[in-house]
Formats: sequence, structure tokens, C-alpha cells
Amino acid sequence: MNQPWETAFSARDDLQAYGDNALGLFALGLKFGIEDLDTIAADSITDGSDDKKCDIVYIDEDEAVAVISQCYLSRKYRETAPANKASDLNTAVAWLLQRPISDLPPRIVSAANQLRNALTANKISTIHIWYIHNLNESTNVKEELLTVEASANAALKTHYPGIATKVHALEIGQSIFNEWYTDTLSPILVNDTFNVEVINGYEVTGPDWTAYITSVSARFLHRVFKRYRTRLFSANVRDYLGSRSSDSNINHGIKRTAESDPLNFWVFNNGLTVLVNSYEKPDNNQRGKKYLTISGISIVNGAQTTGAIGSLKKSPSDEVQVPVRFVQTSNPDLVLNIVQFNNSQNKVTASDFRSTDKIQKRLKNEIIVIPNAEYEGGRRGGFGDAIKRRQNFLPSYTVGQSLAALHGDPVTAYNQKTDIWINDRLYSKYFNEDTTGAHIVFAYSLLRAVENRKLILMNKAKKGDANLTQSEDKQITFLRKRGSIYLLVSAIAACLEVFLGRRIPNLYRISFGVQVSPHDAQKIWSEIVDVTAPLSAQLEEAVNDGLKSIERVNTVMQKFQGLIEVTADANEKKYRAFQSHLTAR
Repeated sequence: MNQPWETAFSARDDLQAYGDNALGLFALGLKFGIEDLDTIAADSITDGSDDKKCDIVYIDEDEAVAVISQCYLSRKYRETAPANKASDLNTAVAWLLQRPISDLPPRIVSAANQLRNALTANKISTIHIWYIHNLNESTNVKEELLTVEASANAALKTHYPGIATKVHALEIGQSIFNEWYTDTLSPILVNDTFNVEVINGYEVTGPDWTAYITSVSARFLHRVFKRYRTRLFSANVRDYLGSRSSDSNINHGIKRTAESDPLNFWVFNNGLTVLVNSYEKPDNNQRGKKYLTISGISIVNGAQTTGAIGSLKKSPSDEVQVPVRFVQTSNPDLVLNIVQFNNSQNKVTASDFRSTDKIQKRLKNEIIVIPNAEYEGGRRGGFGDAIKRRQNFLPSYTVGQSLAALHGDPVTAYNQKTDIWINDRLYSKYFNEDTTGAHIVFAYSLLRAVENRKLILMNKAKKGDANLTQSEDKQITFLRKRGSIYLLVSAIAACLEVFLGRRIPNLYRISFGVQVSPHDAQKIWSEIVDVTAPLSAQLEEAVNDGLKSIERVNTVMQKFQGLIEVTADANEKKYRAFQSHLTAR
């Protein structure tokens, strides 16, 4: 009989195209709450005949994590997974971290470069090394992975001295999948009991809930954040997004106030809403102090306050008090509403929280009328959405990336997906009064068409490189380089005037209209991608050592555009067919 996680995995028919790596993608989704696994797959899967035992290399500098994984999906019952595939991860670590780049096979060069650059820049706090399978965990595999962990630590010490990156090797089999899957079903992941000192407070009751309103010391938040990190925010629509040393950044302001004006922190801060399993009202103890006892904690509203306090170098003063309401309910529908309304009803002043602004509300309403399209407007899905496939869902981060790439900024699209939502300048550049729901579908579907082109070529290459034509071999060589997908999206978008045979005064006004679904839009774009992808080798110089230089991007895009113009007559029929689908406001 299948375990619940296996049933959920089997239902993800969108992942089946990735073979054994589907299990690895599923694990990433469970662990990190990733909604758009197709985009992760397009960037992270390195699996092939010369992958040096690296099936997936996932790097997220925003979260400061990297994952090196070996995936094994058994189609028949076995008690445990073969231990030799765990030891293969020693090979993966050696090639990714130690061997000269010139010795690496083309399939993993880009992944190794990105990982090494991130380590050098001290942007990776943890490297996870995973052996992922659908069988029971075993002592033999555990022992092999301890060796892998030791080897990785030794490599880091030798080649990256002075960095504080941790290595965590883990066998992910039946029990871990069950644990992670169960975590996604509950909004509260931290289930410990806490005795929280409070000064005063009062209880409020509702039809299916009770709440205790009080203040807690910032020292308590500092301590629990250090211990539990983002698990504290399991019921929140976002985690802590970091702080910058500028007056415009609210998180930096929270930290500054806690350090320099502790007595006024309470009146300056909106406070926290905390979901708990249960609480016991405080009584005076022998010393006259009051302690609220809570079981379980998930911060529904106040992730930025908690993260800012928790990231202080020193524990804050006892004088820093934070207003909090602890809410207890056993009604799962009410929990979902508490999560939703606490993050949309009250206007959040941080510039990085966009789901309640008027542009996102308008875009969400515009996309509702487009067939088979769903958009949350900056808000991530609920605590269970990471394991479910929402077939028509347009993930907010991917939408932002596709808009940036379409409008000529692949460097931002690939390297600053979070900053598109955090930074006011970037946000207003891509989400403005000219941006429409139909235009979002236009940009998003181009990104999906390019990703699908790569998937087709990768599946063909798995059968042997001899199956690829010379042109296809050049295309897959380019598309294996990290950032290449966003660069190709930008390059294709830069040629729209060639495809249309006329000037485009405002690109935001171009779309396929409100009657074309994202799926059908992807099909329309696929015709253009198939015609232009053979020229993608012209773009390779800009991604050889990572997609970083805007100057190089502009140079290669001009070359690409020139070739598209030269070959326009030969492709006139396809371009006219593409034109017939376009509308302009």
C-alpha cells in the first residue's frame, strides 16, 4: 500500500517527464516550498552520460543553500536502496568543488562555476548532499554519506578557507519523505512548548477560536529565530526577506530601532500574529513574574519583525517589547482564513510585500478571465501548495522573471528573482500601469516554450548524443549553461519587431489577447522558439562564466538579432502566422 507521500508524488503527472529526477524535484518542493518545479528542473538537472554522478545541482543564493543530489526511483520493491549510488556522491563533490574547470565535462561546467562563485562570494551557508530514493533508509547508506560529508568538508576547507559553509549529507527515503510530507499538511512545524515571560495581557474569544493579547520580549524572538529559522514561518505567505543598510528598507529600520530606541519599539511596531496549538494563561509565580505557556508556534504575520530581530548580532535588550496575539483554533478552514486575512487585510508597509497593492489586485482580476490561468499576485500558495500541482497556476516569482527577461534584462531575471519583488525600482519597472494580465501570459508562455525546448533536447540526448543533429547539439550545449534560458527569452523578445515587420512603441501593449490560455500561448511561441533556437550558439559568450555582464548580453543579443533579420525572408510564413495571433492595445 502506498504511503501518503507516494500518492501525492504519483499525482504530480507534470513531473513524470523528468524520470528518476522527478523524485528529486519533488523532494526540493517539499523541503523548500518551491511552487515552480519546471523552472527549477530546466536550470538544475544535469543528469546524463557524463554528469559525474550529479543528477541535480540546485543553487539558491537568496536562501543561501545548494543541493547536490543523486536520484534513484525503484520500479519494484526492494528493502533498501543500493549503497554504491550514495558513494557516487563522492565523485559528484570532487568534480563540482575540486577538479579544474578545464577538466569538467560540458554538462556540469556551468553548475560547477555557479557553485564555486557563490562559495567564493560567501553566498552559500549550507550545502545539502542528498541521496534520494523511494525505498527504506539503511545504515549502509548512512555510513557512505558520512564519508561523503567528510570529503565535502575537507574540500571546502582546502579550496574555500575562511568561509562558514556547512555540509549536510542526507538519505531521503520513505521515512524522510513521510516526515516532510506530513510537515506540509500542518501550518505549525515547530511543536515545542515554550514558557514566555509576559508583563500583562488579556484573552479574547470567538466562535471557534481563542486568543491571548500581550507583549513579549524581543529576546524571546531572537532566541527562537536562531534555533528554528524559517520553520517559524510555516503558516506565513513569505519568509524573512533580509535587510539592507538603507533607510528605505523596513527590516533594517526594525533592527536599528531595536538597537537604538528600545523603549519606543512597542509603539513603532505593528506586532505579530502567532498561531499556536494551545496556550495556558499566565499566573504569577513566586517572584511575581508571569509566564504564558504555549505549545507550538507559527508566525502568521510578523516574519519581517522576527527575522530582523533574530538576525541581530547581539541579543536585544529586555526593554524591547513586541506586541503579540497568540491565536488557538482547531478549525482547519479558519486557519487558512487567518493566514490569508492577516496577510492581505492590513496594508503592510514593507516595499517587498506586493500582494495587496492595486497593481497586483488588478492583474489578478485580469488573469481570472483568461482561460485556464490562475495568478495569486505576489502571494505564495498556502502551506500545502508546494506538494500539489496547480495545473493553471502562474507562480509569482516566475512571472516576475519572465517579465524581466522579455523586457531585455536577463541578468536580473536570473540572478535577482527576489529583488524584482523587493526593490521598488525593479518592481515598478515590470509591474506598472502598462502591465496587463494578457501581457503576463505573453511573457510567461515564452519562458515556458524555451524551457520545453530544452527538455525535448535533453530527453533526446539521454538516448545518446548520436541522436542529436549538429544544430541540436549546439543548442543543448548552450541551454545547459545556467542563465541561458532567460538570455534566449530576452534575445527572442528583442526580435519581435522583425517577427511583426513593424515598430513596437510600447512592448507592454503586445499580447495574445485575453482569449488565449498560457498553454495555447506556449504552443504559439514554440513555433518561434524552434526557428530561432538554432541560432542560440551566438549567445553563448554571455553565459560561459555565468550570466552576469549586461555589456556582454547586449553584444551577443545584437549579433543574434542581426542573424534573425538576415534570415527573416526564409521564415516569413512562420512569422506571419505568429503575427496573426498578436494583439496590441
